[in-house]
Amino acid sequence: MITSNPVGDWTWELTADSGEIRPVRAVQTAVTVWNELAKGSLAVPEGKAGILVRGGAKLRDVRLDASGLRLGPDPLAPGSDLAQAVAQAEALDGDFVLTIRIECPGYWLESGVRHRAEKLFSIQVEVWDGNELVVTLKTYSDAWLTMDTRDREQPEVYAANAPRLAAALESISALLGGAPIPGDENPHAAPSATGFKDLRSEGPAYVDSWGTFEGLNRASLLSARIPRSEDEYESYTENPVRYFTVQREGRTLGFVWASVDDAAAGYAPRTAVGDEAFEVGAGWLLRLRQAYTQGLSPLAALDWLAQGPPRSELGLITENGPREAESLDALEELSGRY
Repeated sequence: MITSNPVGDWTWELTADSGEIRPVRAVQTAVTVWNELAKGSLAVPEGKAGILVRGGAKLRDVRLDASGLRLGPDPLAPGSDLAQAVAQAEALDGDFVLTIRIECPGYWLESGVRHRAEKLFSIQVEVWDGNELVVTLKTYSDAWLTMDTRDREQPEVYAANAPRLAAALESISALLGGAPIPGDENPHAAPSATGFKDLRSEGPAYVDSWGTFEGLNRASLLSARIPRSEDEYESYTENPVRYFTVQREGRTLGFVWASVDDAAAGYAPRTAVGDEAFEVGAGWLLRLRQAYTQGLSPLAALDWLAQGPPRSELGLITENGPREAESLDALEELSGRY
């Protein structure tokens, strides 16, 4: 399963022997970690980055905020988005706290098939007081676990992916000069220095952690993108649902759905697509609000969406008629698995 919050994280803390750690070193460190992930296809030569520089005394004093920087095979090539942002950071004077974050698309394996997630990992590098460098690696997939985040054992998936993660952590540690500090156990898993602990004997911290938490996390990410309103359908149902697939440029972004027998309708983002799934989903939820204010039933709203004029910015409905899932949980499983 692909999650919107991290499944686990690892941190390396480095202190400068002498001199000041400049922004260029922080960014070079982030790119170095990215390159190590890329050796095992845990990252691909594209992605997005952001650089945030805040005043050392007043962290609310934002001195540089460069987000959505597109990365290519050589992210620090002269004239690239990242290189230009680094130059701006290097020109700043005084004390500051710098954070660079890279979202890494990459591949995980199942049954010999490569599946891509637009945020398989994220890399964050922070500079504090000019002499402390903190590197944090986070993953958003459960492919490295002996049990997935729905409590199902997955020996083949684990065997195909866990060694790839262990090798990446080892190589990153060798480059940074020390072993990682595993993050705390979270609702999904318990990180270790080489990947994750095997929770099969003692069981996970939560039963079906993906089903318990992911729906809430997704709803929060979607609602943050649209105004609040009480004029909308219920967001949950225990009944079967009918749905349409939303695609753009051949990629599935999510599923717009309506309950068969009650008052619920909504949108299930395909988590593997990353932020794009949520940005598009906000637009579909606003259209569902329009249908609600017209007094349409959920199923009538679904037909209304399918028959409406196409809006390329929201993606397109691809089927001639709706499909049916036995439950909303089954549809959300589909949207979160691949």
